[in-house]
Amino acid sequence: MKLSLKRLFGRSMTGGLDLAETPSPPSPRSAARKTALVSLALVLAIVGALAGGYYFAMRPVTLKIAVGPANSDDIKVVQALTQAFSQNKSYVRLRPIQTDGATASAEAIAEGKADLAIVRGDVDVPKNAQAVATLRKNVVVLWSVQGKGKKKGAKITKIAQLAGHRVGVVGRTQANVNLLKVILQQYGVDPAKVEIIQFPANEAAEAIKAQKADAYLAAGPVNSKITSDAIAASTKDFGTPTFLAIDSADAIAQNHPVYEASEIPAGTYGGSPDRPEDEVKTISFSHHIVSRKGVSETTIAAFTRQLFAVRQQLVTEFPLAAKIETPDTDKDAVIPVHPGAAAFVDGEEKTFLDKYSDYIWWTLMALSAMGSLGAWFAGYLKKDERDNNSHLRERLLDMIAAARKSETAEELDQMQAEADEILRDTLRCFDHGAIEEGGLTAFNIVLDQFHAAVADRKAVLFSMPLPPRAGAQFRAAGNA
Repeated sequence: MKLSLKRLFGRSMTGGLDLAETPSPPSPRSAARKTALVSLALVLAIVGALAGGYYFAMRPVTLKIAVGPANSDDIKVVQALTQAFSQNKSYVRLRPIQTDGATASAEAIAEGKADLAIVRGDVDVPKNAQAVATLRKNVVVLWSVQGKGKKKGAKITKIAQLAGHRVGVVGRTQANVNLLKVILQQYGVDPAKVEIIQFPANEAAEAIKAQKADAYLAAGPVNSKITSDAIAASTKDFGTPTFLAIDSADAIAQNHPVYEASEIPAGTYGGSPDRPEDEVKTISFSHHIVSRKGVSETTIAAFTRQLFAVRQQLVTEFPLAAKIETPDTDKDAVIPVHPGAAAFVDGEEKTFLDKYSDYIWWTLMALSAMGSLGAWFAGYLKKDERDNNSHLRERLLDMIAAARKSETAEELDQMQAEADEILRDTLRCFDHGAIEEGGLTAFNIVLDQFHAAVADRKAVLFSMPLPPRAGAQFRAAGNA
């Protein structure tokens, strides 16, 4: 049964006025409609929250990467990666921070000034650094030259013969000096008995021409231009150099896990005859891209994926990019792998839903529970209002019986006025959501019965003969 509010007001007869002619007030919003609107608002809020969460989760992230020294191949590779990531509108972007070298880059990670860094594997890697990728492998090249004139000395063919001689180290980094000392100690040569001379890579040719040393050490990729130019300068001024093999490379690698046994292929540095003529045994170490431990797994996984995706794009301009390798994921790796890089290497990288599905599920469950709790609490707050209206409806039922026994029209009018007040209270309860449409329909039935009882009783009273005194008063009033 559908309720007509106009009908309810139309049946009100307080003060003899026909309220049916009064403009009907707007129909109060039903509780069901309120619930639907609240539910819709809640759904929209959840959708908005999920969309906002997805936007913030997928917005580009910029990582600061420490790299150096200036004009090095590492700087050029990082700049190329930065440009490629930007052009591809990748999730992870890079912001290079130039340092004095691998040691300074490692310090930037340790101090939290950078998110990523390119470091040498044989330097002190910070405890908060984790491997992301191997940028390249470097080999150690040791060669000797026989000087001219007064500086011409005995030909050096073995590392053990370096005691009492001068060794020139190409590059200003202390790491190369430390590397030379490790090699000398392996062969029983006291580093204190070797004069170590360092010079920048761009001054290598001049140092060799000036015969500043009897032997030289360079560390870099097998096809390093710096090493090739230094060996070419030696050949030009002093003839074919003698390459010093590190036959104890396996022992060095065993004692110092940051190094590996390696070989320099014959003819690597060109010439005729080949330089070197035969394969030369040596040691190698890696340059790593490391991440600060606090960087999120998701971000590093995305960076690693992007790195290997653009690697082939850089090969033409930077052949060294082809040497980028995945990190060592073994538990006993020298530099522990970052969980994000490990997830990419092992094929366990998580999607957005994989990572956040549990959060989304529990959020929906929490919202559902909160909605149920809120509905119960709202109902609890309206309990008194609902109980009071229930008592008023019972009062209206009692008034039906009282109206059928009423002796005067004045009593009926008073009851009608009280019924109007009950009507107003009921509509107010309905508007507040304390009662639903079913309760309002039941009230309508009771009100109809009350109006019928009042109308029937008034008809009976008007049909009854007036008492004598009342009749005289009526005739007097009519004569007047």
